[in-house]
Amino acid sequence: MSHSETRSESTSSTVWQIIGRLVAAAVVLAITAFFTPGFSINNIWTLILAAVVLTVIDYLVTKFTGLHASPFGKGFVGFALAAITLYVTQFFVAGYSISWIAAIIGALIYGVVDYFIPGNQQM
Repeated sequence: MSHSETRSESTSSTVWQIIGRLVAAAVVLAITAFFTPGFSINNIWTLILAAVVLTVIDYLVTKFTGLHASPFGKGFVGFALAAITLYVTQFFVAGYSISWIAAIIGALIYGVVDYFIPGNQQM
């Protein structure tokens, strides 16, 4: 196997990891919105865009601070980051609305659901 074949396989693998992560994020977000009062997502496109925005924000926060916005594993800081990320996303996505209280409740639900959805733990 040549070096270029290995590179394209790893690129393909990375693309599938990203797609898998986005799908998992959308599923977790949909479940979270369903069970959180004061949190609404208008339609599937809003859900997909919100999942992309959340994933990008989480990636950037992790990249620049080393902290992962996950209520599990990072304690209060991860929980607070998850709530802030859920709240801030509404400023980037039309049709996505959440109150501060819903963001706090949503971070709890998001953390529990995220813990049980496979394939979304690391990247």
